[in-house]
Amino acid sequence: MDSLEQEAAVKTALDRLSELLEHNEVIQKYKALKQRVEQNKHLDELIEKIKQAQKDAVQFAHYGKPEAEREAIKEADRLTEEFNQHPLVLAYRTQLVEANDLVHHLTDLIQRKVNEGLEGESVHASKD
Repeated sequence: MDSLEQEAAVKTALDRLSELLEHNEVIQKYKALKQRVEQNKHLDELIEKIKQAQKDAVQFAHYGKPEAEREAIKEADRLTEEFNQHPLVLAYRTQLVEANDLVHHLTDLIQRKVNEGLEGESVHASKD
């Protein structure tokens, strides 16, 4: 097989792998949860409140108001905890870990197969 045939075969295999991943149940669940998180108005509002509390803390620090700064930081922390404990966020993060594990497993598998192929080629080349 010449180099161009190998490149075409690799591209075809990668396209097929991408398609399979796209339709994988773990990836599908991850994408669905991601979309739900992005479209959730309550989570959006929490993010905006967190950002505002953080901005307030910076402003209070700038103007030398340590008590107000502490309160703003405390509020930002409280809101962040509320965000982090939201059931949708927890489910999303769990699914993200599963999707990452799947992709990592596939990457390791591909790397091993490529290395085996390269080792096989170098053995053939040294025998010739």
